[in-house]
Amino acid sequence: MAHPHVQLRSLDTLWFQVGGTLCNLACTHCLVSASPTNRTHEMMTLEAISPYLEEALELGVREYYFTGGEPFLNPQMIEILERTLAQGPATVLTNGLLLDAGRCERLRRIADAADYSLDIRLSLDGYDAETNDPIRGAGSFRLILRGIRNLVRAGVNPVITVTEACPEAAEDSGKQRFFDLLRELGLTKPRLKVLAVFSIGAEASRSGSYADWQRLEHDRGADAGWDHLQCSNGRMVTSHGTWVCPILVNEPAARMGEAVSDGLGDFELSHPACWTCHVRGVSCRT
Repeated sequence: MAHPHVQLRSLDTLWFQVGGTLCNLACTHCLVSASPTNRTHEMMTLEAISPYLEEALELGVREYYFTGGEPFLNPQMIEILERTLAQGPATVLTNGLLLDAGRCERLRRIADAADYSLDIRLSLDGYDAETNDPIRGAGSFRLILRGIRNLVRAGVNPVITVTEACPEAAEDSGKQRFFDLLRELGLTKPRLKVLAVFSIGAEASRSGSYADWQRLEHDRGADAGWDHLQCSNGRMVTSHGTWVCPILVNEPAARMGEAVSDGLGDFELSHPACWTCHVRGVSCRT
C-alpha cells in the first residue's frame, strides 16, 4: 500500500515533551503509556531546551506547547515557561494534580509579567469520579477538581479537556452537567475540548489496536493535500531529538533527527494513528 506524504508548510508550533514519559498517573488510555516508572523519554532541563528555543526563534515558530508525562513533575517547569514566554505564547498540558495554590499563584504572576499569553490545559476523563477514576486512577477526579479550583482562585481560566474514553463525552446532557460543575468551581466561562483517543500505547491494551483497514492510502489525498493535519505545521522535541508530532514519539520511524531543522522535511503518513488525525480532524492544539 502506498501512503501519502505530508509537507511541512510552515513551522508554526513546537512541542516539548518536557516531562518525558514520567507521570504521577498511569491512565489506561495514555497514547505514550506514561507512568511513574516509564523512562522511555526523560525530563528536559532548561539547559537542554534553550538551544531548541533559540533555533525555533530563527525558524519563525509562533507558539510552544509543553507536555509529558506530567510537565509539573519537572522541577524547572516555571523557569522553562519564563524563558519561553520571552519569545512566544505557551501552553502546558497537565493532569492538574500538582497545581497547588502556590504554584497557581506563580503561574499567574509569570503570565501577568509576560508579553505573550500562557494557557493551562487540564485533562480529565469523565464528568464525575465514577467515569473519570477508572481511567485516571482512584481519587484523581477529586484532586483534579482541586487543581481547577486553585487555578480559578489565582485568576487563571484553564482549558479543560476530556477524551472520548469518557462515555458521556459526546453527549450534550453530560456536557451540560459538567459545565454546571465547572461553574460551581468558579469558572464563569468554561472552556471544554473533547478529544478522540488513539489506539496506541495503553489504549491499545484497553480497547484494542487499529484494524488493518485504518491506514491512509496515497490516492485518497493525492489532490486534496494534508494541511489540516498538525504535522503540516508543527514538530515535537523530546530528550531523544525531534519527532514529527506529539502522537508518535514512541515510533522510531517518526524520529526526524536531533535539531528542530532536521524536522523540516516531509513525512509519510503510514502509521494508523495518522488515520485518526485525518478522519477525526484531531488537533492537539487548543
